[in-house]
Amino acid sequence: MRLFDADATRAALPFERLVPALREMFAAGCTVPPRHVHTIGADAGAVTSLLMPAWTARHYGVKVVNVAAGNAARGLPAVHATYTLFDAATGAPRALIDGDVITARRTAAASALAASFLARDDARHLLVVGAGRIARLLPAAYRAVRPIGRVTVWARRRDAARALAADWHREGFDAVAADDLDAAVGAADIVSCATLADEPLVHGRHLRAGSHLDLIGGFTPAMREADDDCFAGAAIYVDTDEALAKSGDLLVPMARGVFAATDVRGTLAALCRGDARGRRSRDERTVFKSVGTALEDLAAAILVDATARG
Repeated sequence: MRLFDADATRAALPFERLVPALREMFAAGCTVPPRHVHTIGADAGAVTSLLMPAWTARHYGVKVVNVAAGNAARGLPAVHATYTLFDAATGAPRALIDGDVITARRTAAASALAASFLARDDARHLLVVGAGRIARLLPAAYRAVRPIGRVTVWARRRDAARALAADWHREGFDAVAADDLDAAVGAADIVSCATLADEPLVHGRHLRAGSHLDLIGGFTPAMREADDDCFAGAAIYVDTDEALAKSGDLLVPMARGVFAATDVRGTLAALCRGDARGRRSRDERTVFKSVGTALEDLAAAILVDATARG
C-alpha cells in the first residue's frame, strides 16, 4: 500500500488530468451507495464521521470524513479526511491518500467539467465568490477548460479577497478583488460560488445573458448562494439527482414554482455520456448546482494511484 500525503496527492492531481478523469468516470459510471453517518462521542465533544464508498469492477474506495465542531477551541481544523483505495477483486489495499486534498480538487474539477459543456467557448472572465480552500482552486481548474485570463474575487472579508487576488496574480492571472458584488456579477462570463452562505449572495437580475453560474457551497436545505431569479429562465443542470433533494438553492425555488424537477436538463453523467445537451446558444444563461459524489473521489484516487505506479 502506498501512502500519499497532501503534497503528493496535490502533485498527482493536476486539473489538466483530473477533469478528463472525472469525465471518463461519469460517462462509465460506478456503484455509489448512500453514505454512512456515525456520531462518535456526545454533546460538544462529538465527532460526526461520514463514510463514502464507491466501486467499479477493478477499484473500491472509501473516503472517511470526520467533522469535529469542538476543534475550533483546540486551534485545529474542524474537518479531516482520508481516502483508502483497494483492489476490488482481491480486497488488497492499494493506497492511503489525503482526503482533504482529494475533496477540494475533485470539487473544483467537477465545476470545470460542467463548464466545459455549459460555459461559452470564449468565456474569459471568472468571478469567484468566496475565499476558502475550494475557491482558491477555481481559476486553475477553469483554465483547464476555458481561456480564463481575468479573475475577480469577492469575499465577506475584504482582506482575504485581496490576499487571494495577489496569489492568483502571481500565478499569471489578471486578478483583482471586488468591493461591489452585484457589479462584479454583471461583468463576469462565469460566476462560481464556493461559500457557506445561508442567504443568497448572487441575484439573478445582475447576471448577464450568456453567463454561466456555478453553485458549489450550498449542500443542505438551509443553505443558499443564489436567489430565485438566478433560476428563472435559465438552463439548469446538476451533478447528480441527489442535488434536488439536498440543496436549498434548488429546493426553495422549486417549492415556489420557479421551476420543476422535470425542468432540469441533465446531470453530469448525462452530459458526459452525450444523453443530455449542454449550452444551446450564446445568449442562454446556464446554472450548475453540485453537492458532490463519491464517484468523483474514486476517480481522483484512481488517478493518484495510477500516477504513482506509472
